[in-house]
Amino acid sequence: MKLLGLAAILCCLGAGGASAETEVSICYGYGCIAQAQVHYSDAQLRAVDKMMIVAVDPAEERKMLADAIGRLYAWAGEQSDIHNDRAGNYADGHAPGKMDCIDHSQSTTRLLKLLQQRGDLKYHRVLEPEVRHWALIFPAHWSAVIEEKGGGEHGRYAVDSWFVDNGQPAIVLPLDEWKKGAGPDV
Repeated sequence: MKLLGLAAILCCLGAGGASAETEVSICYGYGCIAQAQVHYSDAQLRAVDKMMIVAVDPAEERKMLADAIGRLYAWAGEQSDIHNDRAGNYADGHAPGKMDCIDHSQSTTRLLKLLQQRGDLKYHRVLEPEVRHWALIFPAHWSAVIEEKGGGEHGRYAVDSWFVDNGQPAIVLPLDEWKKGAGPDV
């Protein structure tokens, strides 16, 4: 009888012992001047869990991660003005909810940490955002960063959602290539 009760409790808690809803703060407005509290349901997070669990190696996990970040942003856009966000900084016009690279790097890092806490990252860990520079001193662009477990500096990747419209898969590139300017031209 005790085992049946325990099974019922675990069933109701969902994947990873998560609560029925998880809240993440998403930055927008350029420079993270505004934030929206976004709620992800247990069903949404379980869908992402199922997507991520099929990864059999680090490369496949990065591909799945790009899709998962896009999906999480799409759901965030259903609850906030970030649904108006377009790739880069200029396609948004004056629409509310526009995001620059600082907003994306902070928000994507928060989403990655959520996935890491849920056990969805088997092959990577989340690092702090990094910047690439123009003219060696002027900060030009920020991105969220992951590191392949055991990969060290050569196993680091930019996870950059700034390059795409809201809800599209993030761009995942080797960090050293990203720092040299790699990525879509937006």
